[in-house]
Amino acid sequence: MYSTSQLSASQTPYQNFIKNFEDSLDIIFNQTADINQLSLSRGLPTKIWKDIMKLNPLSVAIPKNYGGRGVSVKECLGVLSAASYQSLPLSLTFGINIALFLEPLAKYGNDSIKPGIYKNFMDKGAMGGLMITEPQYGSDALNMKTSNQLLGEEYHIKGLKHWQGLTGMANYWLIASRNINHKNELARDIDFFVSDESKKDQKIEVLEYYDNAGLYMIPYGRNKIDIKVPANHKLQPHSTGLKMMLDILHRSRMQFPGMAMGFLQRLMDDAIEHCQNRMVGNANLFSMDQVQYQLSRMQSSFTICSAMCAKSTNISGIENDVASSGLQANSMKALITDLMQDSAQTHVQLSGAKGYRISHIGGRGIMDSRPFRIFEGSNEMLYTQISDIVLKEMKKSGINHVASFAAQKDETRMAAEVFKKELDFSIDGPLPQRKSIDLGKILARVVSVNDVLELNNAGFSQQLTDNCIEVIREEISVLNHTMHNHTGTKALEDYKDKSNWMDFA
Repeated sequence: MYSTSQLSASQTPYQNFIKNFEDSLDIIFNQTADINQLSLSRGLPTKIWKDIMKLNPLSVAIPKNYGGRGVSVKECLGVLSAASYQSLPLSLTFGINIALFLEPLAKYGNDSIKPGIYKNFMDKGAMGGLMITEPQYGSDALNMKTSNQLLGEEYHIKGLKHWQGLTGMANYWLIASRNINHKNELARDIDFFVSDESKKDQKIEVLEYYDNAGLYMIPYGRNKIDIKVPANHKLQPHSTGLKMMLDILHRSRMQFPGMAMGFLQRLMDDAIEHCQNRMVGNANLFSMDQVQYQLSRMQSSFTICSAMCAKSTNISGIENDVASSGLQANSMKALITDLMQDSAQTHVQLSGAKGYRISHIGGRGIMDSRPFRIFEGSNEMLYTQISDIVLKEMKKSGINHVASFAAQKDETRMAAEVFKKELDFSIDGPLPQRKSIDLGKILARVVSVNDVLELNNAGFSQQLTDNCIEVIREEISVLNHTMHNHTGTKALEDYKDKSNWMDFA
């Protein structure tokens, strides 16, 4: 049976801690309960949650002086990966807690509120989330209408938020809002406040629970905010609130590879085993050329994710300011979530009819990984931002040749040498959005292969590295062709004129 308390979470050596965590999740999801059945219902049984939280997984994101393991990125990503090998929604639950509540609290929270919050996380399995998104504004966070106003020694916060993971379930929330200034107007800067659901004046009303397709374990919904919090519940930015928000979101995007890591490895392990055992005529699936191609792409995704995890470990700790690291953060989030969906689709295709079931890791994975391409910035938006960042720097440098520019940039220098031929083109002037997205996809791959080469230099498998480079080379070539051959097609507002085939047959 799984162990929960031989040593405190903070005292246990990490290898022992993570091994116990992995083994315990295996028992919980595959012996104590059935993950396939759990995946068909909303939420998790209370006993299952208690058994998981007794393992103190969130201790990795709590400072040592408060009884935690020390907010180590490597340990945080390890927990996310171990969780996603068994359950992607469970990993996302931990990801929300770690990147969107505990790390911001550790970095920006007032010291006076930390002891009580951390004690509830360590001793009672408390959870926390982040509220930014609003029904009318989506990713347009700068125009949010949720307001805060200092009245005496308390801030009065009012507004409407939605699509918050852990709606109605989290004990604490970080709430983004804009201050009402002396002109009774909403300030441009963003403020964040910690709310405590156990306090009557801070309790957030859930107006509606959403019927999210996939990620059944996590409740989402629409939340009405009309609360009062003490002044010391306000996060303290090191410069502006906008930079603090970027620092929080970029750090969170750099932890997506942790959630993807175990998920991709599980898909790959399961797919390889299936293809080795599935006989077609006198040969197994594994021996077929097209199957080899599909599996090699899954292994390429695994390699890229491994490199992203190593890179994130090196650069995204809370001691670092990642507000200006949009190129790296957006490349990680957008590309790895695309690869998660691609790998799930591939596994289902390889598995045939049995893969098209929620009880199958591939079928379930398609639905659970799909929203990762949307939340925390839709991938189309992030690819556009990647393109904008690089084009702005190219213009400033006076270099319009992509390969030449990439060869001078830290995030792309090694990969630019590898893809010299594929990047042999120039950008003259602004791009239409569809071309900008294609360029962003190319650049995200170049950044990611640069991470792979860094990991390879540290001793990572040469065969996996070489395979990954060739897979990405092919993808960049296709994207390059697409980008340079867009014809500017437009959708018709009224397509019904002369469009019924029955009139012409």
